[in-house]
Amino acid sequence: MGSLAVASWRLPVSAAEKEDRWSSVGDVLRRDREFIGERIRSVAAPLAPLKDRLSKSLEDLFWLRNLEDRRAVRATRPPSSLPKLSYPPGLSGVDLLMADIGALRVYANYLHNVSKIWSMPLPEEYDPQNVADYFSCRPHVLVLRILEVFSSVGLAAIKLRSLQSFKLNKKGIENNGSMDMSKHYIGQLLKESMLSLGPTFIKVGQSLSTRPDIIGPEISKELSELHDKVPPFPREVAMKIIEEEMGRPINNIFSYISEEPVAAASFGQVYQGRTVDGSTVAIKVQRPNLLPVVLRDIYILRLGLDFLRKVARRKSDICLYADELGKGLVGELDYTLEAANASKFLEAHSHYSFISVPKVFGNLTRKRILTMEWVIGENPTELLLLSSASAQGKNVHSKMQEMEAKTHLLDLVNKGVEASLVQLLETGLLHADPHPGNLRYTPDGRIGFLDFGLLCRMEKKHQLAMLASIVHIVNGDWGALVYDLVEMDVVRPGVNLRMVTMDLEEALGGVVFQDGIPDIKFSKVLGKIWSIALKYHFKMPPYYTLVLRSLASLEGLALAADQNFKTFQAAYPYVIQKLLQDNSANSRRILYSVVFNKRREFHWQKIMLFLRIGLTREGKSGFSFLGREKSLRYGSTFEVANLILKLLPSKDGIVLRRLLMTADPASLVRTMVSKDAAFFRKHMSRALADVIFLWMTEVFRAGKVNEPSKITHGIASLKMQQDRDSKIETVVPSAASGLALLTVLRDRRMKVIFFKVLDSIRSDPILMLRLCWSSLTVLVTASVLALHQSLVYWSEAWLTSVAYVPKRFAISVR
Repeated sequence: MGSLAVASWRLPVSAAEKEDRWSSVGDVLRRDREFIGERIRSVAAPLAPLKDRLSKSLEDLFWLRNLEDRRAVRATRPPSSLPKLSYPPGLSGVDLLMADIGALRVYANYLHNVSKIWSMPLPEEYDPQNVADYFSCRPHVLVLRILEVFSSVGLAAIKLRSLQSFKLNKKGIENNGSMDMSKHYIGQLLKESMLSLGPTFIKVGQSLSTRPDIIGPEISKELSELHDKVPPFPREVAMKIIEEEMGRPINNIFSYISEEPVAAASFGQVYQGRTVDGSTVAIKVQRPNLLPVVLRDIYILRLGLDFLRKVARRKSDICLYADELGKGLVGELDYTLEAANASKFLEAHSHYSFISVPKVFGNLTRKRILTMEWVIGENPTELLLLSSASAQGKNVHSKMQEMEAKTHLLDLVNKGVEASLVQLLETGLLHADPHPGNLRYTPDGRIGFLDFGLLCRMEKKHQLAMLASIVHIVNGDWGALVYDLVEMDVVRPGVNLRMVTMDLEEALGGVVFQDGIPDIKFSKVLGKIWSIALKYHFKMPPYYTLVLRSLASLEGLALAADQNFKTFQAAYPYVIQKLLQDNSANSRRILYSVVFNKRREFHWQKIMLFLRIGLTREGKSGFSFLGREKSLRYGSTFEVANLILKLLPSKDGIVLRRLLMTADPASLVRTMVSKDAAFFRKHMSRALADVIFLWMTEVFRAGKVNEPSKITHGIASLKMQQDRDSKIETVVPSAASGLALLTVLRDRRMKVIFFKVLDSIRSDPILMLRLCWSSLTVLVTASVLALHQSLVYWSEAWLTSVAYVPKRFAISVR
């Protein structure tokens, strides 16, 4: 038995048994670790409040908050050194004693003022002098932060140096791709450094991410992750901030708040919630202790810029850049200001149906908490990932989903471009942070804006100059573009405008135009303008940077889904329609500079391009007479001609009628009888043929035409019949054109223009003869077409009646 037992003990152990033994040991160790952790947490739980109080006390001690007096009034800044006193000569006895007492009083007042600065609290609003006073009493705070910044930058530099030393291309990276890999790695290092340095640097990184023209696309792509990959702070802290701001328990305010934040940004994070009355809301909570951190970093930046100014011996105060940044960032820390901005933005853009702005819940908004309507929509970044899934080798999503995502993304971009132009040219109120994280594509096809921490207000003269610059870029008029930049306050006084124009022509003169639109990416144009701006030290007003950044960001999204997307093609129709609708003197001046030469003669191709692009914006027409009608049956040229006939007598045609009145009459006639206007004369023949055909129809039916209104009624009724019966479509294909032509001929304003033109060309018999010949040709062609339509119409009517005869004979035979 014993030998048998020993033998069985020495049998080899299988691999499965060994795995079971190790897994059981692992389970035991895991349970022991969990048990020890629970015991430690249970013991430490009662000490948590003590830990929080201790941490708060140490932080207050570090920032010297115990010396601050919240009730104190800002002290007068004392002299930088002790006051120097002098005694009048000849003092002795009591006079000398009184002088000594007066000097002691002066010194005592000086020391009292110095001590008051130590008791001044942290300023709630950004003021460079007050911030300097506060941190001058806390040099240790600045020193430790500067060491932290330098250590982070130094660590990134060491990592980058290691990359260059070890030559990553030896690990499978080709030499021609090492440069892109290096930029990609630099972007990663910058992102990690900014995340470690806190909210202010994250905000700076987010701003840099929208400028690929400066830092390059690879670095920009890495920094763009700072918009949506910022680590959140604990939920318990957020709930405590809500209760502190509202002054009551959360259960009395919200019936539900999500466990995890739906988004975390540099200055705050957002939770989805539900109010006690059932409204779904977005609750934005500010990160704790942000104000001292932001002011400290801005002050350090200001010190650094001041040091650079002294080293470079520059006369201009570059510290103003830090002050502008400080005002903007501190303004974002007051959510009541953001709520007011959101309400202003909503009021200014509420009548634009394709723009969605969430409503603010004012009763649930405080300085560190903002409650707004929950916006349901798709994130542009998510749409981009879905639309490019196949290109990245991912087959998780179906082809239909990818196509739908691409369609939504391109629609979002087109509406984003138009929304940017609306803000730029109409309302003058610009969203200051239009990155993809602040945009949504709603289920009803609108573009939703989020985050209104900063808005930018434009002056009217800047709006007009920006409108003119878009027109002049599209038309390749670089000399006029330079003067537009002057009007925008971009070009500094004293700059040689001729040299700037020559550089612009050299940089952009080779642009190819396709269908009258520059066949070039907006970001490329932007990059060339920026290079010239740096060369001539242009100023960059805030609105100008915001507009360019917004359009460049939207173009980047669109190009990722469609390489053929052109920002100018998306933007120009709105610009043209703005010019064709705005009858102000400034807008007319811009329009005239494009369609007229110096002698007020028409550039026929330019005006046709304007009308073709501006009047045929799919589904976005701003002209009241068009409604939703879109007829592309006869091609773009005949569509433009038809729309011209509709536009001329309408209330929206005042700019076009003014163009005709302002133009040189002889050039207008020469244009109308030229080869370029052959399609328009052909369309006039068709429209006139409709009028003659209906007149002939009335003559045959009633024997005479007593009232001109019968023709109008006949056209309208025939148009209705055309919609019901597709057979008549071949007989009167453009009945609406006939009605439009009749309206033009009966319009009193058009008669005035017509007789003015005739009166002006009487002195030129050859031109008069050409006009008469063209008019006769149009009339003869229209008569022939009308006769053909009548024959076809009455033939079909007779054949339809004859078609019933055999059936009647058959019935009678039976």
